[in-house]
Parts: sequence; C-alpha cells; structure tokens
Amino acid sequence: MFPYPSGMLHMGHVRVYTISDTIQRFRRMKGYNVLHPMGWDAFGLPAENAAIERGVHPAEWTTKNIAIMKEQMDKLMLDFDWSKELATCDPKYYRWTQYIFLELYKAGLAYQKEAEVNWDPVDQTVLANEQVDHDGRSWRSGALVERRKLKQWFFKDLLNDIELLEHWPDRVKQMQRHWIGKSKGVEFDFPITANKDMGHLTVYTSRPDTIFGVQYLVVSPDHPLISKDTLPTEHAEETLAFVDNLKSVQGKEEAEQSKKGAFTGLYAHHPLTEENIPIYVAPYVVSDYGTGAVMGVPAHDKRDWEFCLTNKVVDELKFVVEPAIQEVDKVGTSDGPFLAEGVLTALSGKYKGLKSKKAKQIILKDAMEIGFGRPATQYRLRDWLLSRQRYWGAPIPIVHCASCKVVPVPKEDLPVELPLDVGFSGRGSSPLAQTEDWVNCKCPKCNGPAKRETDTMDTFVDSSWYFTRFTDSQNESLPFSSDKASSRLPVDVYIGGVEHAILHLLYSRFLSKFFFKQGAYQDTPETKPGNGEPFNVLLTQVWDINPASPKVKATGEKTTVSFEKMSKSKYNGVDPVNVIEKEGVDATRLHMLYKAPPSEVLEWDDTSIVGMQRWLVKVLKLAQSSTGSNTTIPALDSMTQVERDVYRTTHQTIKQVTEAMTNTFGFNTAISDLIKLSNTITGSNLATDSPVYHHAVQSLVTMMSPMAPSMAEESWESLSLESSRNPCSSVFQQPWPTWEKEALVKDTVDCVIQVNGKTRLTVSVPAGSVTDATQMEQLTRATPQGQKWLGDHTVRRTIVAKNGALVNFIL
Repeated sequence: MFPYPSGMLHMGHVRVYTISDTIQRFRRMKGYNVLHPMGWDAFGLPAENAAIERGVHPAEWTTKNIAIMKEQMDKLMLDFDWSKELATCDPKYYRWTQYIFLELYKAGLAYQKEAEVNWDPVDQTVLANEQVDHDGRSWRSGALVERRKLKQWFFKDLLNDIELLEHWPDRVKQMQRHWIGKSKGVEFDFPITANKDMGHLTVYTSRPDTIFGVQYLVVSPDHPLISKDTLPTEHAEETLAFVDNLKSVQGKEEAEQSKKGAFTGLYAHHPLTEENIPIYVAPYVVSDYGTGAVMGVPAHDKRDWEFCLTNKVVDELKFVVEPAIQEVDKVGTSDGPFLAEGVLTALSGKYKGLKSKKAKQIILKDAMEIGFGRPATQYRLRDWLLSRQRYWGAPIPIVHCASCKVVPVPKEDLPVELPLDVGFSGRGSSPLAQTEDWVNCKCPKCNGPAKRETDTMDTFVDSSWYFTRFTDSQNESLPFSSDKASSRLPVDVYIGGVEHAILHLLYSRFLSKFFFKQGAYQDTPETKPGNGEPFNVLLTQVWDINPASPKVKATGEKTTVSFEKMSKSKYNGVDPVNVIEKEGVDATRLHMLYKAPPSEVLEWDDTSIVGMQRWLVKVLKLAQSSTGSNTTIPALDSMTQVERDVYRTTHQTIKQVTEAMTNTFGFNTAISDLIKLSNTITGSNLATDSPVYHHAVQSLVTMMSPMAPSMAEESWESLSLESSRNPCSSVFQQPWPTWEKEALVKDTVDCVIQVNGKTRLTVSVPAGSVTDATQMEQLTRATPQGQKWLGDHTVRRTIVAKNGALVNFIL
C-alpha cells in the first residue's frame, strides 16, 4: 500500500504494514530476493487545504508529514528498503508521470472533452465532491453549488482479463466486473417525428425482448435535442427551465430523488408498434454513458416504473413479458414491474409465446433487416477523468497555442515543474492558472506565444504506476528499465484495504497493461497472472473497527456508536504510537495478526493484548533456559518417548506455520500453532540441555521472528550465547526451518474402539499395529476396559477405519 502522508499513521496502516513486513521477513529467510520498498502518494487536496487554512505551503506540509510518518514506521520495526523511496510530489518522480501521459496521448488514449464539475459561484472556483455538503452548498462560501461544463482530460479505459486473476479474492473480481459492467445487447434507432428532419434517437438495451413495451424515451439534460431551436415552442420554456434548475447540485439531487422529468413536446416513431411515443428529459440519463438516450419500459424496469408513475407518462402499462408459470388470465400486475425474463405476451405481436432468450435473437435479426437495430456491446465503465483544477498535483504536460492548438511538451523538457511561489486563497481559479509567468510560455512547435495547461492530474495517475518505478527507482532515462521491470513484475503480493478494490486497482491494471502492450516490459509463459497484469496475489483487508472509542469532538466524551471504520474525522481513531509505547511493538504486531485473518474485519480491542505480552515473556524464558548446544540431534529410533513427542510437535508446527505463511496467510493460526509448541516444550519435562529441547526452542524463535522481530532477536541472542553459534549473528540471517517427513510419523495411535458399533474405549497402540486385526484385538483385551467389553466373547469380524484411528469389533 502506497500511503498518503497525512502526518499520522492509523491502525489500518499498522495492520497492512505488519502483514507486509511479516511476509517479506519470512520470504527472505526462505532464500528469496525480496523487494519491500516504501513511498508516498504525496499529491492531493488535503495538502492544498492545509495551505489555505494554515498558510503552510503544500510542499512544506507534505515533507514534514513524511518525516513524522517515517519515524512512526521505525517504531513499528518495519523493515523497508528505503533506498527505493519515492514521493509522487518529487519532480524526479512526476517527470515520469508526465512522460507516461505523453505516451498515452501519442497512442490516442488521452484526449479532451467537456465534462461537468462542481462550481462555486461566489468563490468562482471548482470544488471536489468532498467539498460539497449534503445540502449542495460549498464548504467555504456556503453558496449553492452549480454544475458546469469544463473542457477536461480523459484516459480511454477498457479492461479485460479478470479471469486471469486466480489469486485475487472473488469479491474483488466481482466488484471490478460490476464496475466495468460489460453488457451485450442491441441498439435501436427511433425516428423523431417532427415537421423538419431531426434524425433519430439511438438507445441501447440488454432486453430487446421488451421492445414492444417501450412507451417513452428519455434523453440527458445536455442532449442536442434540448435547445430552443429544436424544442416545440409551447414546451421550450418549461423544458429549458427544468434543465436550467439541474445545473445546481441541489436541484439535480432533488430531481433524481423525486424521479422528476420534463416532457419535451417531441415524439419518436416506434417502427414495430407503429405508435408515436413521447420524449422526456431527466437527470438520470447522462450524455457520456451510452448514447445519451434510453428507452422507457415501465412494465419491466423499476426505475422506468417509478419515473412513469411520477410524471404520469401513460395511463396503461404494457406487460409484454410474463412469467412462464403464472395464474390463469393474469398478464401483469399493478403492484410493480415484472423484471425477470419469461414468455412474450400477445402485446408482442408475432413473437407471442417465445421465451425471452429466443425472442432476443429473432427480434434482433428482424430489426437488422428493416434497419431498426443492430448488436452492440456497452460498458458501465466510463473513460478516466484525470483533470483536476488544483495546484498540488502533477501538471499536465500540454501547451495550448492559438495557431497549433493542443501541443504536447517535448519529453526533453520534462518535468513541467510546479511553481513554488504561488498564493492560496481558495477563491477563483487554481493557483496555477493565476501564476501568469508560469502559464505564459512559448509554443514548442511554432515558438509563438502559448499558454500551459493549468489542470493537474488526478492523484490516482501517480499512484497507479509506482510499483513499476520501484523496480528501477534511480533511472534518469526512462520510467524504468525494461530488463529490471521484466525480472521483477508482476508484484508477487499486493496488500491493501478492500476499499481500493475498484478505482486504484482498475487504474493500476490499465497502466500496467498499457506498458506491457507498448513493450516497456515483457513476461514469459510461466509469468502469472500474465498479459501485463500488475499483481499476482491480492491480499485485502477490511480496515479496523473500533466500536468503543468514537468521541464527541467538543467535549471528548465517548458516545454509543458501533462499528464505524477508524477515522481521524470521526475522532474514533487509535494512535498506534501510544499503543506501541504502552504495550510494546511486538505485542502490538502479534495482537494485530492474531485477532483476525487479513480478509476479515478486525475489531480493535487492546484489553486482550496482555495475552501476547505474556507469551513473549514465556518464549524469552524458554530461550534463556536452554543450555543445550548445536550437538547432533539423536536419531529418531534412539530418542526417548518425550524427545520424540517434542521433536514431532516441533516439525508438525514447522509444516503448519510454513503453509500458513506461504499460501493461506493465516497468521492467526500460525501464532496459535507457535503458542501450542511453546506449551508443549514447557510441559514436556525435557532436560534443558537436550539437543532436542534446544532445537525446539530455536525453531520456535526462528518462526516467531517475522511477526515479533524484537523479542525474537533478543531470544536468539540468548540461544546463541549458549551455543557454538556466532553470538553476533541475527535471527534474520538464519534459514527458515524445514520439516522432516519422518519426524511427523507417530509412534503410537490413539485408537477409538467400538463394540458392535458403539464406542466403548480408547486404546493407545503402536502405529505399525493398526492394520493388524489380530494384534489390535490382543492389545484391546490387554486393557481393563477391553476385558470388560470383550470378555470371553468371540470376535467374528474386525473393521479398521480412518487409518486405524477407529476399530469396530463385531461379536
């Protein structure tokens, strides 16, 4: 996870970074060449707000916060490779962000078009969504915010290959599928009926089987039809007034909530029903999604049903599809629309009786023959709007020239640096637009007067390619070397909050695939996931919940609030530094890992952290008690029973913890297994100078070290002083312990004995005897309980099940 330098780590950060640090320490001990870097997603609105509110320049505010957070990370014992450190606000970094923009522009994937923004009419400035309150007013001036169109920059953003992401959580893949929203359907052209030729309205639908149920069409407020020149005179004033009211955020939200629309006075001809159907305008239709017009089928769509009733579009609804099984003589219902597929009714004409699936195919075929329709694929995902009317972001490397129009800045002139001598008032255009000596420049093409683009890039652009820069962070010729990126990518394990499942991961996939298609790096047939996908294993967390700590800001008093995400704005956060200073860093890390698996909600509660503190003390005492050395461990067949039991438990734990750290990331179960091992060692009465005892404690400390590095290091020092090892060696210089298959084989098996199908007793028998029915009977009869239940009876049949764990004697 690439953090924003807010100046304060929260417990969500602690959880993410403890997990990543644990994995990377484990992988290093397993012999991997691990890259575990850190950087800062350092551009963004909070720094600019700080400049407005406190008079501190964003660069100064950001640099100070980075220093504070690095100090906090050190207290968490996080082992990052700081030689790869990045900050997106560093010109050495955003030079390459601008380079990538130019590559996308060159490939035809970056373009300009008009898009709506939030506009403060008093301060005369653009507002981010979070700067508009729930009443539709500006956070600073209190004015009702308007919706205005500005020319802005976009990336074309279409993705596929989700099926390659085998090691991503299903819920994340489903969220991305839903967001991309690929849909196959049909486009229909409805001719507009008017005295003059006005062409047709094109609509898209995934339900062509409901085409006979179309009773009206709806266009977006900024559709070309919505103008004084095209609207009928008697409807123009009312329609345009309705649309004008939508320009305020408040007016638009009211119309969306009330399902209001306006009749334009225009009609379209339905070629299949030969009816003229009314055309409405409403805010729920947007011009940059699909065709800017939709068909209204109120009998078979919930939104259309509500819109139709609110605006009294028609008196009688057309139910053109009905359930395959239904009550006799009952076609539709006034209770609500029928949303499912089914069988077409008589209102569908010659298609009556067809099932929806078949009807879709035949209706499309017939519509194509008369020039009414054609197959189409549509995506819910819109192109990526990257323009921000802000100062604290990477400048878009474009120059606007009266003669040459839009001109990209030559790559040799990058970076286009942010001017530092700017003022921050929160009013008017962005500080960049007001810095004339920066805006005014020479056109790179004709050398005439020109102006720089004053929009900056969305911070997601910076944070969606940083992982590739980590592979070659000091490269001054390219964003990254093809060889270095090819040898490192994709990222083996990406760790972050599930809230990043949509935008950040989508944009990262988009840019990574673009690099791959451009040949910036390569993969091999063995590369997983392949095809330019950036992350192999995705490990997501639901961030920390603190039901007990929300407070009233004014009084500091606790409130009765349950299950909210920790947040500084909600005053319910827990300061990690305070927890570490009070409880200890290792106990905090272990508690964080033990409370819940990474994929589940962690309800932070420090009342039970004492359990981890006690266990750490116990491990240290075990290490200090070991007086053994690295003398050869005796062969299994020459060990005492106690030694065999401890040795077996040790290797069983090595196997289970290795599996948890490698594949399942079940750190809670790994810790549980280590606690059990420590209990086994303590309760074994094994001599502390025994090589088996020393081996068990040594394995315990080594496996604990990725999760509790401080105590593991101290425990290892105690072990080393009592052995022939170099006292100065570190536990992290040791290889990860390996388990022996032979050590896992049990000498005895606890066998459940049944007599005539009823459980009667349990007998401990040699492992080699469990498949020998005669020997099992003899061993059972040799016990008092066996004598009681078998007595002098003859065993007619012996059934051995579960590899000898269950034996049933039939008398």
